[in-house]
Parts: sequence; C-alpha cells; structure tokens
Amino acid sequence: MTEDMLLSVRDLKKHFPIKRGLFAKTVGQVKAVDGVSFDLAKGEVLGLVGESGCGKTTTGRVILRLIEATAGKVMFEGQDVLALGKRDLRAMRRRMQIVFQDPYSSLNPRLTVGSMIEEALAIHHLARGAKAKERVAELLTLVGLSPLHARRYPHEFSGGQRQRIGVARALAVDPRLIIADEPVSALDVSIQAQILNLLGDLKKDLGLTYIFIAHDLAVVEHISDRVAVMYLGRIVELAASRALYKQPLHPYTKALLSAIPIAEPSRKRDRIVLTGDVPSPAKPPSGCHFHPRCFMARERCKVDVPPLREIEPGHWSACHFAEELRDSKPVA
Repeated sequence: MTEDMLLSVRDLKKHFPIKRGLFAKTVGQVKAVDGVSFDLAKGEVLGLVGESGCGKTTTGRVILRLIEATAGKVMFEGQDVLALGKRDLRAMRRRMQIVFQDPYSSLNPRLTVGSMIEEALAIHHLARGAKAKERVAELLTLVGLSPLHARRYPHEFSGGQRQRIGVARALAVDPRLIIADEPVSALDVSIQAQILNLLGDLKKDLGLTYIFIAHDLAVVEHISDRVAVMYLGRIVELAASRALYKQPLHPYTKALLSAIPIAEPSRKRDRIVLTGDVPSPAKPPSGCHFHPRCFMARERCKVDVPPLREIEPGHWSACHFAEELRDSKPVA
C-alpha cells in the first residue's frame, strides 16, 4: 500500500451456507460477496451502489468484521484486518466506524443520548466523568444538535435527528474511516439533503474517509469522488463520479442512470427498462451474471465471465463490449 492509501480490499468473498434437513446439511452457498477488490485513498469518498441484494451492505460489514469473511484480504493502514485477534481488532475498530441505515433501531432505547456516546468513550478508554460529558456536548454541537439533547432518549427525536446522533456516536472515537450504510434512505428528501451536507462538512473539517453505501445513484453523485457499481456480489464498474455519470461503460450502470428522474420536464431521456428479476445469488447465471437482463447480451456473455478491466484511465468495467458503450453517445 502507498502512503496515501487508507484501505485496500482484494478478492473479498462472503458465502453464506444453505442448510437443510435434520442434520443441517450444507446443500449450497449464497454468494453475497464474490470477489470484490478496490482501493480507497485517505480523504476520499467511495460510493458503493446497486439494487437491493447486490451485496453492498454485506461488503461494508465484512470489511469491519461485523461479519466474518469467507476469503480475501482487507488491508487498513497496513494491517490485515481479517487476521487480527480480539484485542487488536477492538483497537482497529476505533479507527473504523459505521453509521447504520435505520437511525432508530441502531440506538439503544433504554439509554439517553449522552449515555450512548459516553459508553463508546469508556470502551476505548478515551474519557470518563466530566471530560466525557464535555466531549458529548462537543460532538452534539458538531452534528447540529444541542448539548441539552444529551439528556433525552431516542424516541424523543425525529428521524433526521436520530441519524445525527448516530453520526455523533461514530465520531466519538476519532475514526479515520466511516462506512455509511444507506444513511439517508429512511429519511424524507429534505432531511436527506441536510444529512448529506453534514457528512460533506465533517469530511472537510475532520479529514474523514467514507464508504457511502446507497441504492440511489442521484444521492451518491453529490457526495462521492468515485463510484463502484455492484451486481450480484461483484463490482461491475468503478470510476470517478463525473466520468461514470457522463459516460457509463457497463449496461447495468447505463440502465440505472436512465431511471434517475430529470428535474426539467422539457428534457427527455431514453429509459432502459431491465427485463426480469434479479437472479438469486444462490444460483447466479453462468458467464456474465447480468446477461439474462442485458440489452447488449450476446452468446459470449452466457459463457465467459468478463474481468473487471481498465477501459479508460481510472475507469474500470466488467463488460466484454465496454468499448461499444465508450464510443456511443454520452448520457445527457
């Protein structure tokens, strides 16, 4: 890893066994994450997008070892996360935090906001007593809440306020990396913008690095430096945000972008409607996993697995015919 590289993921896999019968015999595997590789530089925001069930949330949790990986390597600041013992893993988790999708279920309803944040400080031996309370007040102010909110319980807050509390709890231990797992998907549109702006401001002020997981490409566009598109456990396209939105080099990405609503009624966009449903990760299609739904599919796609290759500098695509998309008309 280079000095400016914070995280390096190589061939990461997570397969869940399918068990049946009286003796719980393994009869198959759900390949939730199936060979994911990417690098993340310090201070960068990587958007991880795709339809529900594509493996993006599982990828984030395996990186943090909230779920144990089946295979692969996760290097964080030069350390192999998957090889750490319990004591070293706890120290590592101080530098890697997560903001969950549901801002209510991720908070303990029996604890006040102040108690939850103080708990994180105590676990990592960062502060206790008066110093901890000062730190709680500082964190709540940082995320746009009042220090007086430390006395309240989660049910006394709105969804947007709860998500701010989740962000404050993640920031309590001074992390280097935050994995934001669909942090705005459960919020109203107006509140989504506030949380996105908050995350953007915190990135600039604290020098944070994010993996931003979402299914909404319109949301990811405004916060991400680069975007990785996942389908059935694999990354099918990876590029700088501006390049990917202007000229997608994978049919799946092109179809997703065509579904984003346009604010101007006078403008029109050719809508690409994907046929069929997302295949089961327990029985993925042969060859290119996307070929049963792809508008560009040919016989080769049914047999050969397309590698993730660099089509343009910094722009990677797992499509046999990515060059055809490169030479076609850019997205409006």
